[in-house]
Amino acid sequence: YIEPGSPWENGFCESFNGRMRDELLNGEIFYSLREAQIIIEEWRKHYNTKRPHSALGYRSPAPETIIPMEHRPIMH
Repeated sequence: YIEPGSPWENGFCESFNGRMRDELLNGEIFYSLREAQIIIEEWRKHYNTKRPHSALGYRSPAPETIIPMEHRPIMH
């Protein structure tokens, strides 16, 4: 049970907020709302699909299953 108005009591949210602050927000300066939206969305995609997570044995949570055409090996 988390007391209303006490988000710091939720360890999952606290962990995510700390990672977002350390990995993204401390290293960026946003000059517009649109720029912030684009950069944060790119970071979110990376965090949710490519970044290794310790709880998953350092595997990515949702690896891409479709390889874009430019990254596929060329078969002769």
